[in-house]
Amino acid sequence: MSVRIAQLWCYPLKSAGGIALEQALLGASGLQADRSWMLTTPTGRFLTQREVPRLALIRPILDGDTLQLHALQPPGTPRPEPPLPDLRVPLQGDGRRVEVRIWKDGCLGVDAGDEAARWLARVLQRDCRLVRFDPARRRLSPRRWTGAIEAENRFSDGFPLLVISEASLEDLNSRLQRPLPMSRFRPNIVLAGAAAYDEDRIDELSDGPLRLKLVRPCARCRITTTNQETAELEGDEPLTTLKSYRYDAALRGVLFGQNALIVSGVGSLLRRGQSLQVRWKPRRRSGMATP
Repeated sequence: MSVRIAQLWCYPLKSAGGIALEQALLGASGLQADRSWMLTTPTGRFLTQREVPRLALIRPILDGDTLQLHALQPPGTPRPEPPLPDLRVPLQGDGRRVEVRIWKDGCLGVDAGDEAARWLARVLQRDCRLVRFDPARRRLSPRRWTGAIEAENRFSDGFPLLVISEASLEDLNSRLQRPLPMSRFRPNIVLAGAAAYDEDRIDELSDGPLRLKLVRPCARCRITTTNQETAELEGDEPLTTLKSYRYDAALRGVLFGQNALIVSGVGSLLRRGQSLQVRWKPRRRSGMATP
């Protein structure tokens, strides 16, 4: 069986808006530039939409050797005078090395400087710092899930890639009063041609030297309840509905999508419309609730 890449998404700044791509270079840590940047508190702890929903209104643009951040205005607020110019920071370059923390992992970051911090404070209405991942210190996915594979990450929640099928979202939306867009779930790769929740059963996706291994279900958080166009919190959906049929007792969460590792094919170019061959996992019992 084969499936097709329907969408490719990159999120250069963790928890900010995504960039829809026609093609993407696959690096050792995921799609090129994905989650290369992150916001932290002044003391170095990571920040996401869980605490700062307005992050959804920051839209990144990759412009040559520059990361450009554009800030949308929250609905109903007057546009500042003069309009806030975009922030531009180099994708590479020197800066102050800082210790930062994402979940339980200590990482090394490169601080983007005070001008960037002032711009973000104005947009987000809180003090924070912008940092770039420093690969001088490797960050690996949990070996409990990766086995012998050393899966490198930057500032993702814990794995290089997130895979979801179009059919899974269609099934979820059939259960909701108001359908939701895929942007609520922030995948890297969206599959067409798979049945609903086939990603749970897929062991590997491949195309020639490219091999992606799906290793861990993605437990969803309240970011899925945040409108990615307005940054407004919109109740408890889809978490309430997902809990009714996608709750996993062992992982203590509601699951939607699968985290994936790169087995081989670093340097490959992924393309929207690309066909991928499927290898299935052995069948096993699920700990998830059934409808």
